[in-house]
Amino acid sequence: MKRVVLVGGGYGGIKTLLGLLSQTLAADIHITVIDRNPFRSLKTEFYAIAAGTSADHDVRVDFPADSRVNYIFREIIKIDTENKQIIIQDEDSIVPYDYLIIGLGCEDNYHGIPGAAEFTESVQTFAKARKAGVAIGNLKAYGKVSVIGAGLSGIEVASEIRESRPDLNIRLLDRGNTVLKPLDSKIQSYVQKWLTENNVDVIHNSTVEYVEQDGVCNNGVCYLNDVTIWTAGVQPNWLVRELPYSKDNHGKVVVNDFYQVPEDPSVYVLGDCASSEHSPSAQLAGLQGEQIAEILLAILNEKQPKKPKPIKLKGTLGSLGKSDGFGNMAKKPMTGLLPRLAKSGVLWLSKRH
Repeated sequence: MKRVVLVGGGYGGIKTLLGLLSQTLAADIHITVIDRNPFRSLKTEFYAIAAGTSADHDVRVDFPADSRVNYIFREIIKIDTENKQIIIQDEDSIVPYDYLIIGLGCEDNYHGIPGAAEFTESVQTFAKARKAGVAIGNLKAYGKVSVIGAGLSGIEVASEIRESRPDLNIRLLDRGNTVLKPLDSKIQSYVQKWLTENNVDVIHNSTVEYVEQDGVCNNGVCYLNDVTIWTAGVQPNWLVRELPYSKDNHGKVVVNDFYQVPEDPSVYVLGDCASSEHSPSAQLAGLQGEQIAEILLAILNEKQPKKPKPIKLKGTLGSLGKSDGFGNMAKKPMTGLLPRLAKSGVLWLSKRH
């Protein structure tokens, strides 16, 4: 028996699974997928759940039904690499593996800022995005919201809340001197103009000192607010950070050209959990998942896998509400309705595997 276990059913995990299922598998190959939820949740859309502009079912997708796959919907409490097994919460049994694919994603990194973990909302998991949505939805008229972090997530959260609640006062704390620092200056200017015109107050060169239940202290100035949302940094899932493998400066597992852990080639790591020259994204995780499926299929058929080709990303897409957006498309900066439509198209494809 060859036991293949995938932990995490996100963008990378689902592409790995679909790649494996696209081929005829030997009868002795058993696939198990472990995820905390009995559905795939489309993380790139969690900002809309937090803002209240999308319903829960809009970001949920069923896992593929296939007799060759066994699903376990539970929390993982330990990846025991020494004994090659996964320990599940509320389960008497363990899940042994011969081949393990780790795609557990990321979680917030609060950088040691006092009060950040206790007093901020998050969009890093389905449950946390729903909780943030309740907090935003329950605000009275003219309530105050602070979004910490002006990267892609922060911009999408702030703009979507503006569309959902025109009455709210929204503040965006940006540690740089411009929003969306990694993107083209044309995009930065366009997004900054959109935020200004839509009354989203952007505070650049921010250094958050601490967070309290009813406010944020930044550069010696304390701002009172009703809800604070954290989008100012992520790190690999805590289960990954505990693994006894070599990691980079961001806590991501170092892998070889085949996405294998050098210390144990039976373990594959992808997405936000794997060290890469590329910035983490759903697109990157999906492409890595496709390549891992090809590699693993060759190994399962006792063949020498081909070295994967270098990944070429198609670009970045972001939204400013439901009818405006931005992105790098065909290596060119684009703004307005076109990139927003493109992002909707990507979402449509994601829902249909």
